[in-house]
Amino acid sequence: MKNSFLKLFGLFTMSAAVLTSCTKSEDDEPTPPSSSFVADANNFQGNINDGTVTLNASSVYKLTGKIQVNAGATLIIPAGTRIEGTNGTSSYIAVAQGGKINVLGTAANPVVFTSGKATKAAGDWGGLVICGKAPINIGSVTAQSEVADLTYGGTIANDNSGTIQYLRIEYAGAAFNATKEFNGLSFFGVGSGTIVENVQPLHGADDGFEFFGGTVNTSNLVAIGNEDDQFDWTEGWNGTNTNWYGKLDFGKGNRGIEADNYEFNFDATPTSNPTITNLTLIGPGSAADTNIYTENQAIKLRRGTKGIFTNVFLKDFKTGIDVEHDQTISYVANATLKATTVGYDGVTTPTKGKKTDGTSADVTAVATEGTATGAGNGAAAPSWATQWAVGF
Repeated sequence: MKNSFLKLFGLFTMSAAVLTSCTKSEDDEPTPPSSSFVADANNFQGNINDGTVTLNASSVYKLTGKIQVNAGATLIIPAGTRIEGTNGTSSYIAVAQGGKINVLGTAANPVVFTSGKATKAAGDWGGLVICGKAPINIGSVTAQSEVADLTYGGTIANDNSGTIQYLRIEYAGAAFNATKEFNGLSFFGVGSGTIVENVQPLHGADDGFEFFGGTVNTSNLVAIGNEDDQFDWTEGWNGTNTNWYGKLDFGKGNRGIEADNYEFNFDATPTSNPTITNLTLIGPGSAADTNIYTENQAIKLRRGTKGIFTNVFLKDFKTGIDVEHDQTISYVANATLKATTVGYDGVTTPTKGKKTDGTSADVTAVATEGTATGAGNGAAAPSWATQWAVGF
């Protein structure tokens, strides 16, 4: 009886394993091709509503309007693909909640999103917008993105919007008006299931990267010559990040990093609280004309953000780390906002603090000096950026 039971149990276990194996293989199978969208390289625009659309790296895609990847659909962009935007704010790529984008570049053969104009300039086209279902802190579970007008936010911290690897985004940032414009890459409530590594916005008209809440993690980011901040976050973004390199072009740009919790409620939760390990920021020079720059600061921390920075190299700014508002200053005091191993080169004032009422505050504890390599090579191009990133 015992042997019969064991044999029966063994057969049941084998059957379960076979069923599990079959289920896994079915889940791993790629989504079938889209039944409703065909990519036209000469007129690349439209809504991808189902299945998978895979581009051809041998074609140059003229982004004449909006490409929107909707829930249940996936856009795959293989290594070496080039997409050229031509129509200002009408030309952009957006991923809606539940949609996915897989940018599969390599160091030797990156994917490039750029301007399609003969004479290229910042703001020639929109940019890349990704909307996920991870938490935000604006007082409602979801919101509408400021560009692309898509829903973002939610309760799924590990939401997955795809994979972005070895991508360069050039001359993006088209403006709707004086206060509303695209960034190079905008993350709206993007979750930690999304992979983001080896990405560069170059010569955009607004921020290079901006994080609106969410939990997405990143590595190997380069932002050069973007005309506002190179990196920006707000609305409760929490992410783990390694190897960031940012550089302003002389006469253009604002800050290396501009960091907020939430503009209209400094105490909103979840609190913005990323970690950034290995950071280099290069400014315009500590003596640069302040009439050119709104602020000549490497890192601006305000409106209640927290954050942990490690191995930070700052060069050629009037102010290294500027902390503003009472809530933000309180996080310096309890060490939930701090930078350790900070190296300065050509920085006039390492740290500066200002309370909500405008009076000055001592925030020297925000930074601990040390010998820093930053993103890997001080002010010079890091080795991990070889081949695919430009403009150093």
